[in-house]
This record gives sequence, C-alpha cells and structure tokens, in this order.
Amino acid sequence: MSVETRTTPDEKVIAPVVGRTGRTANTLRSLGLLATLGALVLVGLLSVWVGTRGIPFSATWSVLWHPDGSETSIIIHDYRIPRTLLGLLVGMALGLSGALMQALTRNPLADPGLLGISLGASAGVVVAIAFLGVGSVLGYVWFAFLGAAVASVAVYLLGSSGRTLATPDRLVVAGAAMTAVLYAFNSAVLLLNPRAFDQYRFWTVGSLSGRYYDVIYVILPFIAVGLLIALGLAPSLNALAMGDQIGRALGLNVGRTRALGAVAVMLLCGAATAAAGPIGFVGLAVPHVARFVVGPDQRWVLTYSMLLAPVLLIGSDVLGRVLGAPGEIQVGIITAFLGAPLFIALCRRRKLVML
Repeated sequence: MSVETRTTPDEKVIAPVVGRTGRTANTLRSLGLLATLGALVLVGLLSVWVGTRGIPFSATWSVLWHPDGSETSIIIHDYRIPRTLLGLLVGMALGLSGALMQALTRNPLADPGLLGISLGASAGVVVAIAFLGVGSVLGYVWFAFLGAAVASVAVYLLGSSGRTLATPDRLVVAGAAMTAVLYAFNSAVLLLNPRAFDQYRFWTVGSLSGRYYDVIYVILPFIAVGLLIALGLAPSLNALAMGDQIGRALGLNVGRTRALGAVAVMLLCGAATAAAGPIGFVGLAVPHVARFVVGPDQRWVLTYSMLLAPVLLIGSDVLGRVLGAPGEIQVGIITAFLGAPLFIALCRRRKLVML
C-alpha cells in the first residue's frame, strides 16, 4: 500500500524562495568577510608605514619585502612589524573572547572582564612587580597569564559549587565577586608600594608599543588553541542560545560546552591582556557590530568578531600615533574613546538582544 503525498502550489513556490534567500544572505556575508579582510590588510599596511618617524611609503614598501639592514629596515622589521602582528593577535583574541562571553552567558553586556580575567591578569602583574621584582614586559606576560588562569578557574569553581552546574547567572555573580576581591588586592598592594605603582601604571593603560617578537612567540600558542576551541564551539553556541533545556533536548552537553568556552576565554583573554595590558571596549563592542551585520548565527558572529576586532585595535593604534605625534597616545585610550560612542550608538539604534 502506497501513501501519496501532495504538495500545494504555495509550498512549491515558498521552498525555492527560502533557499534562494538563504544563499543570497550567505553570499552577502561572504562578500562582507572579504571586505573585512581587505580592511585588515589596509590597516596593517598603515601600521607598518605610519610612525613617530616619517618614512616614505615607497621606502617602506621596498624594505618590507627586501630588508637591507639599513636604519629604515630595522625600524620596519624590528619595531613596526612585531607591533602590527601583536595588534592582530591581541585583537583577534579580544574579539573572539568577547563574542564567546556574550554567547555563553547570554548577556549582551558581557565582556572578558566580567569573569574577573582581566583583573586576574592585573593581579599577576602586581605580584610580579611588587614581590618578585620583575621589570620587563616579557616577564609580565607569564605572571599575567598565570593570574588570569587562576582567576578563571576560581570563578568557574565558585559558579559550579553545590549540586547545580555552572549557569550564566552564577558565573556572572562569581565573576563580580572575584573582580571586587582582586581590585581590592591590587589597590592595597599598589598604595603601599609606590615603586610598584610607578611600574604598573605603564602596563595597565594598554599598549602595543615596546613589544617584540619574543612576546608574540609566548602568546601565539595560547591564542591559537583558544581560537580553535572557540570556532569549534560555534554550532553548540547556536543551540545554547535557545536555552539550556532546549539545548539538552537537541543533544547538547551544556556543562561541557560552558567548560570548553571558559577555557577558550581564559586562553584568549589571558594571553591578550598579558601581552598588551587591559584594553577595554574591544571585546564588548565588536561582537555587537558583528551581530548587527550578520545576524545571530554564532558561526558568522565569531568569524566577523575575530576579524573586525584587530581592524579596530590596529586602526586605533595608528590613530594614536598620528594624534600624539611626535609621541603617541596609547591604544587603550583610543579604543575607549572610539568604542564607547560606538557602543552607545548601537544601544540607541537597536535592542541589545542575543537572538
């Protein structure tokens, strides 16, 4: 016995239209991604070209591909290229960790600092300066990353204590408590040790200057692992956005997803903060720009955030060199001035929702 299925004329029309609409949207998103890559290449070239010392673009382009040991070649290859590469890595890490935090907590105002990671990195640097006499940026990196890791683990353990799993609300509360404790610790140590405060204030403003290839080599493995984990979680984050119960009904292991997400945020934010200091608004504002452009699909949001954030960070660094000439304005100050109005404009333009 056979069962005949009939398709109404309306259904025959709707199905091809929906398919075409989905393909058109993906095509537009792909073209936008290529445009973002082009913008990233452009600001990267500007970062190599623009600096406190004016170098003609023709000379910059020549020594960029054919280093000759001249003073211009040393400036380009030993100072500006490492600075640009660091801006690329730190920007990618901050953008991804911000988007991941907002997806994991379903809180549109979440950023990497919400779980105490930035303050944990700062506490590591304070301990290194005040008690161990560490005075180099490369030395700060290891202690900052260790502080971020300890703070992340402590927040997750506090948020998952008891019989229930770590939920977004519990993690946020635990992060707020950890942030308050770490802030008090840092303030007490720095107020009692003026020498430590004098060193710490140059790191805490957030900067890409004075960092060389050795810092990049240290943070690259952590950022690479965090990036792979974050991008691999994108499909799970789409399910998690519909709620824990629906996610479990779809076969999602909610606890495992949040744990892996917390590890990725720790690796990304910890490495970025360790290398460049606390840089605000990048991880908060950029994911909202990405969602405004591509919608709520986390696969696209994470990818766009990973590319838009270094555009903002490197562009801010170049702008700081131009506005502060013959010196420079630190990138953490520029991102605050650019990121805050951008975020306010997004808040006024549309509701801050995750779906």
